[in-house]
Amino acid sequence: MGIDDYGGGAGAHESGVLVVTTNDVPGYRVERVIGEVFGLTVRSRHLGSQIGAGLKSMIGGELRGLTKTLVQTRNQAMDRLVEQAKARGANAVLMMRFDVTDAADVGTEVCAYGTAVVLVPASA
Repeated sequence: MGIDDYGGGAGAHESGVLVVTTNDVPGYRVERVIGEVFGLTVRSRHLGSQIGAGLKSMIGGELRGLTKTLVQTRNQAMDRLVEQAKARGANAVLMMRFDVTDAADVGTEVCAYGTAVVLVPASA
């Protein structure tokens, strides 16, 4: 996996929705608050990769297969967050966060959530 494989979801130039972890965006003001949006996914790994990760954990080092799965899972949750924001008329999501939990010992639940808003340039 290259560095691009470990990155986040699509940027604003690709998706049309700016996603930030801050309360505001310099040079812009919130024209309208739409409300909470989220993207949720639950993923599990197949038995072979679980065994491989278990063996690798005994000798130490990065569990690349698990890392790859988590990156893909987070990106899918982000994509769903962006889809929901766009569907509700937002052009940005403020205060985006991730919540990650075990899902009944069968997988990992990842939820990306934030506040969907319409941003306009501060001078407008």
